[in-house]
Amino acid sequence: MELTRRSILASGAMLAAAPLAAKAPKTAAGWYDNAIVIDALGGMGDPYGEPDVTRLTDKAWADMQATGVTALRDTVFPVGNVADPWGEYQKSIGQFHDFYHANPDRFILVRTAADLLKAKREKKFGWIIGTQDTCMIGTELDRLAQLKKDGVMTVQLTYNNGNLAGDGALEPRLGGITKLGRATIEKIEAEKLLLDLAHGGARTMIEATQHAKRPMVISHTGARALNDHPRNTGDETIKAVADKGGVVGVYFMPYLAPDMKPSGEALIAHIEHVANVAGEDGVGIGTDNGVLPIVLDEKSKKAMDDWTLERIKRGIAAPGEAVGVYTLVAAYNSIDRYRRLGNDLAKRGWTSARLEKLFGANFLRVYKDAWGG
Repeated sequence: MELTRRSILASGAMLAAAPLAAKAPKTAAGWYDNAIVIDALGGMGDPYGEPDVTRLTDKAWADMQATGVTALRDTVFPVGNVADPWGEYQKSIGQFHDFYHANPDRFILVRTAADLLKAKREKKFGWIIGTQDTCMIGTELDRLAQLKKDGVMTVQLTYNNGNLAGDGALEPRLGGITKLGRATIEKIEAEKLLLDLAHGGARTMIEATQHAKRPMVISHTGARALNDHPRNTGDETIKAVADKGGVVGVYFMPYLAPDMKPSGEALIAHIEHVANVAGEDGVGIGTDNGVLPIVLDEKSKKAMDDWTLERIKRGIAAPGEAVGVYTLVAAYNSIDRYRRLGNDLAKRGWTSARLEKLFGANFLRVYKDAWGG
């Protein structure tokens, strides 16, 4: 697949949550193995495979199974304002289909919530395709129907800069959503696709939440109350999304910390803050990483640094993005990171029922509302 930050993944904050009770509630043994685990924004790649080979190696597949993740939402490109967004979309979705058709015994292309249950039951991997922009749609709203035919099930309204639908997180004018943006939301919902507000400007997200009629998501973000970064989301918007039945996913990204080097404690602080604001039904996980951990060797560092420089050149890089800043939380950069995070939260008093919601049941509920099944 073409060079993107997520395809490249193939090659000391204080806790801000309520204190633990004297005795933590009992967490049921084996809850993680039985749970539907959904990473609401990430990427897939094969760190052991050869370039341009679409069949996963057996080792990559074994490692993916070892993560315990049921499904991941991946991104079809482009993002940002490019010369031929529809042409780039067609190229990108073609690469997705090539990858899927090379691994039909391992993946389920998710179109309904029932497909996620099937993936869990059959020990396959659920692959959810979504956009992180509407640049490929623009004024041609009927293209949303074609996206759905292609297997795209979530549509993110804006990326970091402004587009015809509204302003992204880095657009200084903070113009909110446009008339076309409102019409785009209406068409997304009419096509029974899922609206994603990640990367939106603060005004864009709150106005889109108010205009939407159905539950929506912010698939990957952090709490702005803990780190005032434009890619993080304010409490007002977090609560507004949750009040409409939506879910806010917390990412494993540098933006969690002022120094762009987030600790495991910082990640937990953001998760618990979002849970406190949104309620236990309104929080999830959207790592914005790959399914597999990042191996920080010289080859991968160069690839990630090259992508960072490309993002800066294109004007889509967020504040703090720089050579040597890598998109991970080092404390949870391991194959068992989802399970370890769950265990660490259990030690802080999270019950198995609450953990199951965080790790997948909340997103599954919203997916079912949007797609049926």
